[in-house]
Amino acid sequence: MSVALEFGLALVVILGAAVLFTNAVEILGGRLKLGQGALGSVLAAVGTALPETMIPIVAILAAVLSGEGGEAAGEIGIGAILGAPFLLATLAMFVTGAAAFAYRGRREQGAEIRCREASVGDEFPWCKTPGKDVIVDQKTIARDVGFFLVFFAVAAGTGIVELPLYMRVGLAALLVAAYAYYVRRTLHSGGALEEVPESLTLWRFGSPAPTWAVVAQALFALALIVVGAEVFVEAVGHTAETIGLPAGLVALILAPLATELPEKINSVLWVRDGKDTLALGNITGAMVFQSTVPVTFGVLFTPWELGPLNLFSAALALVTGGLIYFVLRRDAALHSWHLMMGGVFYLAFLVAAVFAVT
Repeated sequence: MSVALEFGLALVVILGAAVLFTNAVEILGGRLKLGQGALGSVLAAVGTALPETMIPIVAILAAVLSGEGGEAAGEIGIGAILGAPFLLATLAMFVTGAAAFAYRGRREQGAEIRCREASVGDEFPWCKTPGKDVIVDQKTIARDVGFFLVFFAVAAGTGIVELPLYMRVGLAALLVAAYAYYVRRTLHSGGALEEVPESLTLWRFGSPAPTWAVVAQALFALALIVVGAEVFVEAVGHTAETIGLPAGLVALILAPLATELPEKINSVLWVRDGKDTLALGNITGAMVFQSTVPVTFGVLFTPWELGPLNLFSAALALVTGGLIYFVLRRDAALHSWHLMMGGVFYLAFLVAAVFAVT
């Protein structure tokens, strides 16, 4: 199979699976009476984060169990672990902001992601729906980004110094406990879901579809996402071998670029429909997950020594997240261009990566 055909097939599979997944997860969230924050930041985020999470975990554990290729596996694992949150904080935010701008004509809130709360005498000329709570839930998304900034800063900081084993075990336990606390805080946040789909895409035997069918469609879509992501990554690997890129750089840039497609596609679909809390929560929730659970495997089973390029990517992710957090905490609108700033930081990293390789 040619590389171009592999790329095309993987993209078609991931696109179709993302549509099936968003349809099923919204129906399931409505039946479980979850808030928008829980649906976007936990259920959808963790589900679509599985492909990129499994790549470093499988690489690291396979090397540990076999006792071979530990150095290469560690390099790939660290690159993939850091690459996922970096890509989410930069390129995924850019894509979401660009989608909001592109679909501004059909969105009730236009290109704005969040307008500040209405007060007496305000007319909000920049906001099409002043005072109407149809825009992104500021508290939910700000909390996500705040958790990410703390967790990822700790993960990156520990890669600068060499820690003894007992401290690494303690750090891993702390990260897992912190993510459990985050999930508990998020479960019923973000307000009630709006416009839950009435019909299940793959169910053709009357409406409403039984809950088991909804769960089955979500699991089937996740399986397709994993398969599509694996095919995409394999195609990327073939391309990297052809042009002679280092394995760590491939893991840091190209592998997450392929496996983060589900988050970006799901968020574009939700932005198109004006469901901005779900769209951003899908990304920010994955950022929190990626900065905790996969990091524990890196801390426990690799040297977790971050090189200059890894540290630079982590710093850019923290700067991008910090800017978004600052805007969310201000009494002002979150515009699409705020999110699109992530593209600038992503390009800055690509330039640094090119210089590092050459």
